[in-house]
Amino acid sequence: MKKIVFVLGLMVLNLLAVDIDVTSQIKDSNETLNLKDEKVFGYRLFNGSFSHNKQYRYNPNYLVNIGDVVNIKLWGAFDFNASIPVDSQGNIFLPKVGTVHLAGLRNDKLSQTLQQTIKKVFKRNVYVYADLGNYQPVSVFVTGAVNKPGLYEGLSSDSIVQFLDKARGVESISGSYRHISVLRENEIIKDFDLYTFLQNGKMEIFQFKMGDVINVKNIKNYIEINGDVKRPYRFELKEESATLKEVLSAVIPNPTATNFTVTKWNEDNEQFVEIYSIKNNENFKLHSGESIEFLPDHNVKSIAIKISGEHLGLHNLVVPKGTTLAELMEQVKPSKLSDMDSFKLYRKSIALEQKKLLNSQLDDLEAKTLTTGSMTTEEAIIRKQEAQLVLNFIDRARKVELKGRVIINKDSNLSQILLEDKDEIYIPKTSHMIIVQGEVMLPGAQSYVKDMSFDDYINSCGGFTYRADDENILIIKKSGIVLSYDPTSMFGDDYIVKPGDDIMILGKVDSKYLQVIKDITQIVYQIAVGAAVVLRY
Repeated sequence: MKKIVFVLGLMVLNLLAVDIDVTSQIKDSNETLNLKDEKVFGYRLFNGSFSHNKQYRYNPNYLVNIGDVVNIKLWGAFDFNASIPVDSQGNIFLPKVGTVHLAGLRNDKLSQTLQQTIKKVFKRNVYVYADLGNYQPVSVFVTGAVNKPGLYEGLSSDSIVQFLDKARGVESISGSYRHISVLRENEIIKDFDLYTFLQNGKMEIFQFKMGDVINVKNIKNYIEINGDVKRPYRFELKEESATLKEVLSAVIPNPTATNFTVTKWNEDNEQFVEIYSIKNNENFKLHSGESIEFLPDHNVKSIAIKISGEHLGLHNLVVPKGTTLAELMEQVKPSKLSDMDSFKLYRKSIALEQKKLLNSQLDDLEAKTLTTGSMTTEEAIIRKQEAQLVLNFIDRARKVELKGRVIINKDSNLSQILLEDKDEIYIPKTSHMIIVQGEVMLPGAQSYVKDMSFDDYINSCGGFTYRADDENILIIKKSGIVLSYDPTSMFGDDYIVKPGDDIMILGKVDSKYLQVIKDITQIVYQIAVGAAVVLRY
């Protein structure tokens, strides 16, 4: 009976161990998502850069305290050199002079006070120099809306930013950067506004004492800033409202910003959006809880277009707004090597949409990876190892730059395609090359040979690698059209490889979890098409 109970106890402990491991993973995931999603002005201030540093700086107003170390040098008729700590009664002892009371003395009066005391014994020919060699170590409580409240050690000369950094910084959702108090013996003796440091780099010198309490209050008033500014964050207001001029000095609008919208809600939970001009509205009142978006609302009459690749004309053109692709192509001066039938159009707005979609898929994959539980200890270990592989893949996928290519079909009417600002037209050279990349032994470029089959091109690259997914092969035609290669298809002619085509062999996703395989395969496919890169898992 005892043996059965013992075995059951071990099974329970194993299950608990699994739960703890998974929960910690979920917690880490939530913290990461919170930090990523909460765009709060000042959120990058507390990243551990201050917590391990000690600040020995001269402060003329510093009051000498018990535990401080005083460096003293006497010369002349009497030589003496020592570092003496201030004792529990606030005194130091000097040979042939006696005790000198220093506690509460201003730092800039230290040498003068010692000189006056020494002259009472040595009437002349004794000179003195003194300074504080080490400030008193203190323990300060940090509480309120911080990420890790507690008691932290430092020096009395350390700044408030250092103690807050030890507490992992201000809590991003509810913490205030502008209402931070220092209490001594339950009385507020100092208030801090970190925006002074964040915006102007000014840090007020303050002397902490043993037992002081730093209390970070909850945020009360704030506005959300978006749009054409250098600081698109949530900004905390000192009061319930602020003028547009005050907000502009904090958010730093770009030169292109001309208007701003104000989104607010009434007591019936109805949303209202109003638009105003930045010009002549400096005294416009913005209230807590409102969302402000700055807009570059210009009357654009012309747009900039880049023409790259093989041609003889200008590489940068400015054309009237509303110019069509057909009108622009008439201005291109081809060279003998230009392949005008295979030109490519890249659009920044399309690239942004591709990136947004990719990041959404990666976020979903990350959430699934970090929040999936395990039933046994062995499964938890395997899942943890695989989760790290998936997270590494996600990190690499986020760094891929998508090109925003617009596929031009052979029957497209170019006169109906309007150009956008920053569009890029790429004119390729006439090519007789076939690019083979991905999971083959020797990826690279090959010369085109008429009637050479798809399998011949693969074999000339050494064949597939062991990681190759021979059921997931893409042929990207020079027009941009993407075909999924299927050797069993009845449409065999569509797979005829022609000059300028790219062959991409994607890799297998080695995982025990079907949902992960599906998601990663889709992401790899999207990157291959959008960036012409085969990303390996």
